[in-house]
Amino acid sequence: MEESESAAGKGKDEEQAFGPRDPQAWFPEEQPTESHDGPESEHETEVHEEERGAGQAEPQDAQQQEEAQQETSESSSRVSVVDEQPPRPAPPPGASEEDYKFHSYKVYPSGRPDAVEFIDVYKAFGRSHVLRGLNMGLPEGMVSMILGPSGTGKSVCIKHIVGLLYPDEGDVLVHGESVPNMSDDDLFETRKKFGLLFQDGALFGSMNLYDNVAFPLRQHTEKGEDEIEEIVMRRLKEVGLGDAAPKMPNELSGGMRKRSGFARALVLEPDIVMFDEPDSGLDPVRTALLGELILEIHRDAMEEAKEKQKPHLPTFTVVTHDVMTARRVADYINVLWRGRIVEAGPAEDMLNSENPFIRQFLSAESQGPLAMD
Repeated sequence: MEESESAAGKGKDEEQAFGPRDPQAWFPEEQPTESHDGPESEHETEVHEEERGAGQAEPQDAQQQEEAQQETSESSSRVSVVDEQPPRPAPPPGASEEDYKFHSYKVYPSGRPDAVEFIDVYKAFGRSHVLRGLNMGLPEGMVSMILGPSGTGKSVCIKHIVGLLYPDEGDVLVHGESVPNMSDDDLFETRKKFGLLFQDGALFGSMNLYDNVAFPLRQHTEKGEDEIEEIVMRRLKEVGLGDAAPKMPNELSGGMRKRSGFARALVLEPDIVMFDEPDSGLDPVRTALLGELILEIHRDAMEEAKEKQKPHLPTFTVVTHDVMTARRVADYINVLWRGRIVEAGPAEDMLNSENPFIRQFLSAESQGPLAMD
């Protein structure tokens, strides 16, 4: 009797949780011979539940096991399809498979959409083939690194993003829009999304620091001088140059010129900020300080974008071959070599990569695939 009551209680719980079961599914031989005008009495319901719980437990368990096996089989099939690697791309024209044997082309997911995307981009300057089928993404809202040996096309990538160069083949997308296919007016508007820090700061020698930083605001906006002054001084203070506004570029050190260029790159509140070799010519301490400044400004920009509910989160892209800068700053790393991405992914995945070229480059070792030639 206790077993029957327990089974009845179990049946009620299951019915309350999942709704009444169709008796025809379990009792094809026990069809009702006459219809009822109203619902079953409470006593009749309990009797049926006792019968279901006591008499049909084994068929139910057997069917559940069979369904579970089917789901497991289907799940395994789906996983194998998802995890299947795409076919390895052929080497570019004029190159051999041996030249690209260390390119695994693995891309570890960032979990975010790409703010910038290169799709099968080829670019040559005369006989010099720089980008050779480049596929690369820069995730939105992250500090991304384009890392690789000198002369491998990192700065060329930046010029393609802003439309200073166009690919011979392929496409470059910014927030889903094709840069090479833009009209001049659309390209001019798109460039307002960018802030760019050049290798040496690229300040105008005839202007003092204040006027250099104010230049984009005067050129691209209709803001009054009071508002421009507020923006310029806020950005100069952020980079530690609040007292240097009246100085001329030739009165600034190399690190100060880079920070000045950083302030100028930020005044239009760009969606995408790019740094071309920001650590070039700086000592290790100032390189580390600049890296911390990049992270700090990015955090502030992220908070501001969320508060203002901007359509795109700020994306910072740093082009460098300095491994320590990558370790300090990067959220996401693209390793570029011979005009193609060797591997790409979140910094943690890349720093622990088993790829021989990645290990050699990020560990700054002399032994490995990369040689002096």
